[in-house]
Amino acid sequence: MTNNQPPPTTTDAGIPVESDEHSLTVGPDGPVLMQDHYLIEQMAQFNRERIPERQPHAKGSGAFGRFEVTQDVSAYTKAAVFQPGTTTDVMIRFSTVAGERGSPDTWRDPRGFSLKMYTTEGNYDMVGNNTPVFFVKDPLKFQHFIRSQKRRADNNLRDHDMQWDFWTLSPESAHQVTWLMGDRGIPRSWRHMNGYSSHTYMWINAQGEKFWVKYHFKTDQGIEFFTQDEADQMASMDTDYHTRDLFEHIAAGDHPSWTLKMQIMPFDEAENYRFNPFDLTKVWPHGDYPLIEVGRMTLDRNPTDFHTEIEQAAFQPNNLVPGIGPSPDRMLLARLFSYADAHRARLGVNYQQLPTNAPRVPVHSYSKDGAMRYQKVSDPVYAPNSKGGPRADTARYGEPAGWYTAGQMVRSPYKQHAEDDDWGQPGTMVREVLDDAARQRLVNNVVGHLLNKVTEPVLVRAFEYWHNVDKDLGDRIEQGVRAKASEKDPKAAEQANPARSAAQAKA
Repeated sequence: MTNNQPPPTTTDAGIPVESDEHSLTVGPDGPVLMQDHYLIEQMAQFNRERIPERQPHAKGSGAFGRFEVTQDVSAYTKAAVFQPGTTTDVMIRFSTVAGERGSPDTWRDPRGFSLKMYTTEGNYDMVGNNTPVFFVKDPLKFQHFIRSQKRRADNNLRDHDMQWDFWTLSPESAHQVTWLMGDRGIPRSWRHMNGYSSHTYMWINAQGEKFWVKYHFKTDQGIEFFTQDEADQMASMDTDYHTRDLFEHIAAGDHPSWTLKMQIMPFDEAENYRFNPFDLTKVWPHGDYPLIEVGRMTLDRNPTDFHTEIEQAAFQPNNLVPGIGPSPDRMLLARLFSYADAHRARLGVNYQQLPTNAPRVPVHSYSKDGAMRYQKVSDPVYAPNSKGGPRADTARYGEPAGWYTAGQMVRSPYKQHAEDDDWGQPGTMVREVLDDAARQRLVNNVVGHLLNKVTEPVLVRAFEYWHNVDKDLGDRIEQGVRAKASEKDPKAAEQANPARSAAQAKA
């Protein structure tokens, strides 16, 4: 419009409307008319504005930017996105796991770190967290884990007793729970945390050689965190603090960045490595597989329509481009199905046509029809065909990114490697990675969490759980709970240590 005049309001069909304020009525004091199609459109659209929130990772936000390759890793992968000098547009979404869309950003929770790279070979997606490990290693337990962190069926409240009940009955969770209850459980901002693939992936080079890899996005802003008290205060002051922090820093030109570093394991070393390299509850010690720099990701553009660009963003680890493949990680293999299925349920079958999800390269698929499809299809709509339809380039892409496997069909845990157990790595983390101050904060955080209505039998198991991680740490946690419980209620102190109470009664 000229003279800086705003454009006229229209209906969703582009038809100019007569008023932004007044419905069509029979006279000034008469009833509203059903023929006021603009009023009907406004009310009907409003009733349908909300789409289902994500099951986990419901609360979050994101931004756009670029990934630039700074080192030559072409010896390990032929993926175009990681070739020397390549720059690729990216979208990222940060989130909390257990909270709903309206929950505080500063709750103690893992943070999602999901990335979409719009590569020249199609979209490459990575779904990760700000921790290099996870709570469970088998996808059959994933749904149960998420439910234990959500809300009860009876009172619709979150329940620490339910959380610790699941954790203490699942010793494999100890490594991730140690991360969660430590400093990294509440990052100061999304800018001040790392991102990890957590899963192991496969890289394939141009010669067909295969490698096992893990991704580490190291924050260039440095690691910073909130203490529990600071996070509680922030939750009451600004529930959207992390969302606001990211948006305002990018808007001000202070663009956050992360350096991508990889751990790379030769393919044949996996079988006899001291830890199962595909177990999502384990890390590869850096002394065994040092970090190798690959490139830098920078976020420099905010969304202009949160719903369209971020809420409808769909990340799916089955988006694997040539040169990158999955691994025998059971959780990853299940996610290859579950994420895309969740998007079809939440957004509709044609969610990949939404601009925020659409690849930047031409699509030549045989998908057709379905709700809300707007990209046209043309005959032939089947394969194989002799009518000029697209054909798979078997010569170029026919080699699967796979591995040899054989055996009976079983329901079994992973085969144990030499140093596999549930307590060793979290114990090493407590004793060798955390300093004294960080260990004390871990103790304080666990004590505070356990004092929140955790029932006596679960509490006893929790003490045993932390004793298994590290005896000294377990002693300090148990003593801290006893002392705090005694201050509040002597009977609660007895519940916190039933064995001790029974011994005293016997004496």
